[in-house]
Amino acid sequence: MFRRRAGSSRVTLPLPLRNRLAGLIVESFHDAAARAGLAAIVALCDDPHALDREVPPRTFPDDLFTGSPEGLVVRRELRAHAAEFCERARRGWALVRARPLERPDSPRTAALEAAAALFDAGLYFETHEELEPHWMQAAGAEREALQGLIQVAVGFQHLVNGNAAGARALLHDGAAKLMVGTLAGVPLDGFAAGVSRCWQSVVALGANAPAAFDWSSVPRFPAAEGG
Repeated sequence: MFRRRAGSSRVTLPLPLRNRLAGLIVESFHDAAARAGLAAIVALCDDPHALDREVPPRTFPDDLFTGSPEGLVVRRELRAHAAEFCERARRGWALVRARPLERPDSPRTAALEAAAALFDAGLYFETHEELEPHWMQAAGAEREALQGLIQVAVGFQHLVNGNAAGARALLHDGAAKLMVGTLAGVPLDGFAAGVSRCWQSVVALGANAPAAFDWSSVPRFPAAEGG
């Protein structure tokens, strides 16, 4: 599976771009309309005239784009982030384009598979978005394990964004919640140990962690054998 090393470029998208795109990517795992909206974004990133003769799908975030002589482009006030926006959209599209649509009420194992795909592609904020509804509905040890996975994902997103202190705190807390747990029958201790090693590296690197962290050390998301 494609694995992006998120540290190669910081993802500092402004909230309107980040949240709308993350929502489309996550929903694209189970919603055909969201997938069409994401496909339209990627098409425009490749060719601003791609939709000249088409009606954009209803899920296309047209409020983020504007017409221009060059075609349909990201609004002027957001344009400095257009390259990051497109790069992230392409990563999301690569994950879902050939993936069968899941049912919205699919079992938690399907959400974990989607989270694994997102995490292993360096889409850490989207991993959080995928798992949070399940965490809110869970209880007991399952809730704690989901919270640990979410904290780890957000910790790495903090590191991508240059927030070493936030990364240190959440990687530590997330790994601690996962060290002796299982989720959907999958042991979490190996993943937790890998996250702990990443946390130790972040601590040792101090303020230089966002620039110097070795992203190849990030463990793969826990998954069932053969998953």
